[in-house]
Amino acid sequence: MNSAAFAAWLAAGAILLIGSRLSGLVYPAAIGLPELCAAAGALLLMAPILAMAMRDAFHAELHMSALVAVAVMAAFVRGEFAAAGWISFLMLLAIGVESRAAEGAHASIEALIRIAPQLARRIGPDGTESETPAGALCVGERIRVRPGEIVPSDGVIVEGRTALNEATITGESLPADKEEGAEVFAGTENLTGSVVVEVRRVGADTTLERVRELILSAERTRLPVTRLIDRYIGYYVPAAFMLSVLAWAATGEVQRAIAILVVACPCALVLSTPSAIVAALSAAARAGVLVKNAADLERAGRIDAVVLDKTGTLTTAQLAVERLAPDGVEPSDLLAWAVSAERYSKHPAALALLRLAKEANVAPSEPSDFAEEAGWGVSARVDGAVVLAGRDAWLERHGVSLPAAAVEAAGAGVGLSVVHVARGGRYAGWIGFQDAIRAGAAECLRELSEIGVRRVVMFTGDRQSVAEYVAGKVGCREVAAHCLPQDKVAVVSRIRADGHLVAVVGDGINDAPALASGDFGIAMAAAGSEVAIHSAAIALMNSDLRRIPFLIRLSRAMRSVVFQNLALSTLFMLAGLTLSGVGYLTAIAAAVLHNVGSLAVIVNSARLVRIQPER
Repeated sequence: MNSAAFAAWLAAGAILLIGSRLSGLVYPAAIGLPELCAAAGALLLMAPILAMAMRDAFHAELHMSALVAVAVMAAFVRGEFAAAGWISFLMLLAIGVESRAAEGAHASIEALIRIAPQLARRIGPDGTESETPAGALCVGERIRVRPGEIVPSDGVIVEGRTALNEATITGESLPADKEEGAEVFAGTENLTGSVVVEVRRVGADTTLERVRELILSAERTRLPVTRLIDRYIGYYVPAAFMLSVLAWAATGEVQRAIAILVVACPCALVLSTPSAIVAALSAAARAGVLVKNAADLERAGRIDAVVLDKTGTLTTAQLAVERLAPDGVEPSDLLAWAVSAERYSKHPAALALLRLAKEANVAPSEPSDFAEEAGWGVSARVDGAVVLAGRDAWLERHGVSLPAAAVEAAGAGVGLSVVHVARGGRYAGWIGFQDAIRAGAAECLRELSEIGVRRVVMFTGDRQSVAEYVAGKVGCREVAAHCLPQDKVAVVSRIRADGHLVAVVGDGINDAPALASGDFGIAMAAAGSEVAIHSAAIALMNSDLRRIPFLIRLSRAMRSVVFQNLALSTLFMLAGLTLSGVGYLTAIAAAVLHNVGSLAVIVNSARLVRIQPER
């Protein structure tokens, strides 16, 4: 039954009950009319409750619907038609409010992540534009997105520049400037210029749809306390029946037994955890924090150690060449050999070399026998000679002797990451890179300290001087430098062995082993990266590190609300049982108290939706 039909059903039953009361007052001589109206209203309103109870019985399950069904049937059999009707009305109203609250929470999530347009402007081979269903787009096609329109699929801008509102994906309210070569996501809003986008992902493969599926999947997961409630609810229902029978036997008053059955329905208790989970997931989605399991969201509040990678996490990973230090060769030759060897590497240093070579009009040669060892360097044959680019130890491992003066000079470059270069077995010099500190990194570490995170550690594959330079800028006291992938895993393992609950923050790709070794893997800037989204328990869709303390605060707030809800619902239930048992609470009043308890839990959980990152 949809919400409109449900509301109409409730209204019809209520009208009959009100009509029963009014007919008795207006036409007191009309014998039997008030009872007939009350009986009709009661039967109409009892029908959904009895149907739910019969369905549960058919599946050999004993749920709270059985308590209400027995209560209203007892009242009806005793001829208390109005009481049976109003109890049914109030209980159905509670069910409606609970369903509406759940639908509203779901809708708030759907509104964030299901806003892709139905139509797209496809550009044909002849340059003409035509409207086509967004679901009919194919990878490789080109579409035009005009100002004010929503991007219909993931892709790359091939013409034009604009600013996009990416809040639906990243949670970032400030527009993002985009130009040719920039990636765009389905569901984001084009604010200024007209752009042509080459489609890269469509339908269920878009970032928007993947995020949607993961959030809704997280909503279906349960906290340990929920599983505990489910485990014992099967014992609770028979106990409530027994309590009502004892009250009836002790007092001889059926009204008390009916009131106990009504107030004993644990709706508020059952709602305590799911309502808080949905509200917290909605708040996280608004902030661009993708949590794939509700249990992880609950545990995040207990994080007391955070380990962060340097490159791409605390820094922007947008390395720039700061210094060329050739040793007996021309600077242009040093750059040409290095950029040729690094041509097929995706390391930030390689990308910086390619940008500099383009600016300097240095064309890289085509390398052969390219090989890359993560954390060490690359080797390739360039113009007939083997070129090595990487750590000093990498070159020495391949039999290249490094001049002491060059090593000393490279080590003296404060804040510089260094790549040494050799060609044909002879040392050619070194290149220094510098990486910008990410905005908000220092603020993130300060907030982590303020909220009680006891250890914050930075690890990096860079040398000690670079690591200490960056750590000093962001306020990190513990540093692990010269770390290969396996060393990063060892760092995390040692911290866990000290009894800490560890969150590891990285880019989700190069740091995958370290992310997997922590209690929590948090992938940075996961928007558009399927690997990043799936490699960690929690994904930050943007690059704002301040989302990490926000996540911890949200988790703690959710746990607090869950315990408040459990205490509140238990208090309402115990008060209702006590008042019903001593005869101070009628069956209808018990139904009202039941509704008040459920509403209190829902309203308390809704507070979580308003929690947002501090700016």
